[in-house]
Amino acid sequence: MIGKLTGIVDSVGDDYVVLDVHGVGYLVHCSARTLQDLPATGQTVALAIETYVREDQIRLFGFTSVAEREWFRLLQTVQGVGAKVALAILSALKPADLATAIAMRDKASITRAPGVGPKVAERIVTELKDKAPIMAAADIDPAAVKLSAAVEDKRAPRPVADAISALVNLGYGPPQATAAVAAATREAGEEADTARLIRLGLKELSR
Repeated sequence: MIGKLTGIVDSVGDDYVVLDVHGVGYLVHCSARTLQDLPATGQTVALAIETYVREDQIRLFGFTSVAEREWFRLLQTVQGVGAKVALAILSALKPADLATAIAMRDKASITRAPGVGPKVAERIVTELKDKAPIMAAADIDPAAVKLSAAVEDKRAPRPVADAISALVNLGYGPPQATAAVAAATREAGEEADTARLIRLGLKELSR
């Protein structure tokens, strides 16, 4: 089984890259995000590889990080998620953002991926909540997760809920908006008004 390939970028397609490894061209399927991160044609790159062996074919899937490969494997443990859907999700969300979306039950972010409907998104956030890799979960802000749950249950203070809503209306994703307002609340205190939380949240998002 192939676990890693280091070679020269020969050509890039819509969902694959051909790596020239000592004169042998390996066709490696990748997420759109991985393809964007590849160096220019003729440059060297190392990819973590997941090898699928079937009766009629061998397929290689490549990732710029081991974390992304682990998410690719983990996503496919969910019913209705195959390799194509897993790659689509990883094209739409970075591993850390995916971990945050699952922790916050942010199904809307996951359904941005082509081929992912509400039912599949529900299964992903439910089945993977306790299985997220430690390396990705480490990036999750516990305060943001707690705040997200409070907003979902309508227990969050009105200024906090309004600040999150305002940031979402400005185009930020719910996980990013919630994390920013959580940070703003830590700085300004729970008695801060909506306008101050929005200002501090925008400052946090601009970092």
